[in-house]
Amino acid sequence: MLDYYQATELFSPEERQVQAAARKFLDAEVLPHIRDWWERGEFPRHLVRAFGEMGFLGSNLPEEYGAAGVSANAYGLIMYELERVDSGLRSFASVQGALVMYPIYAFGSEEQKREYLPKLAAGEIVGAFGLTEPDGGSDPGGNMKTKAVKDGDYYVLNGTKMWITNGSIAQIAIVWAKDEEGKILGFIVPTDTPGFSAPEIHHKMSLRASVTSELVLEDVRVHKDQLLPKSGSLRAPLSCLTQARYGIAWGVLGALEAVYTEALEFSKSRITFGRPIAARQLIQDKLVYMLSEHTKGLLLAWRLGKMKDAGTLKHTHVSLAKRNNVRVALQSARLAREILGANGITVEYHAIRHMLNLETVDTYEGTHDIHTLILGRDVTGENALT
Repeated sequence: MLDYYQATELFSPEERQVQAAARKFLDAEVLPHIRDWWERGEFPRHLVRAFGEMGFLGSNLPEEYGAAGVSANAYGLIMYELERVDSGLRSFASVQGALVMYPIYAFGSEEQKREYLPKLAAGEIVGAFGLTEPDGGSDPGGNMKTKAVKDGDYYVLNGTKMWITNGSIAQIAIVWAKDEEGKILGFIVPTDTPGFSAPEIHHKMSLRASVTSELVLEDVRVHKDQLLPKSGSLRAPLSCLTQARYGIAWGVLGALEAVYTEALEFSKSRITFGRPIAARQLIQDKLVYMLSEHTKGLLLAWRLGKMKDAGTLKHTHVSLAKRNNVRVALQSARLAREILGANGITVEYHAIRHMLNLETVDTYEGTHDIHTLILGRDVTGENALT
């Protein structure tokens, strides 16, 4: 692990063991193949059960529900190692754990927890999270058009969700909809329910090793037992996004390590005018930027995890880390691509793949600008004028 400030000394032995096991598995089973999967636009579905066996899915949730029960920082290190290989793999795990398992854990009934969480943790079933809509984006509550109408013991759902990770491979979807009173409710919707469809989105140039879909609900009838009983406002889905953003703040540092390491090694071996380009001041400036930002980001993520376990974490803390770490990882990938020169535009190297993936990570789960406004409101007490 790239660790210029010896931050790994801050991790417990168990956390270091989790990180080492994840890296060993991913280096052996995934890294040699990710380039081809990404180029073909193929998600490696055969890895889902293996991720479950490794404890990658919802790993910080309690063991009594089939999860690994690890610390927040151990969970973060898993996200780091997944995204060091590819953002699409981390996205899969983030959705499964933070956006499907977490809402069931936090807002579901005990029966729902016992029914779904062990299967999701083991990778026996895959979940999706349906909040974003075609016209929603950064205003998921105000622009939510998906409706839930009560009909006896059932709710009838109608609407469309967009840019949904795992959508077309999921067995269940957590769908958020407004009822007749305007309350935002969460439902566990089996994807084989009549009226539910999930057409896959193709022709992506980012997150190509991840499944992205639309969710279409046409008179989808779900029993009231599928309602998450503790949901009822926008706070519920937004709290799920906080969990996912936490994992992103860790994960992108793995991508940063990947592009930095590749650029550093390339710069040492690439000879121009009789010297390695690593001897050029401008190249060293780029490398030092990457190393500096990784070091700061890792310390930021570690502290975030400690606050999470202590129960002192606020969503604004996560906004700062997501905003900072994603943007510096994206900029580092761009710089690495520059160092690689013409080689950097091919997927024989990792930089261009990470760079394109990070363009999406910079946008989803709250854009850089939205997190800026969240933080600005927190420190000033004022909503920024549009």
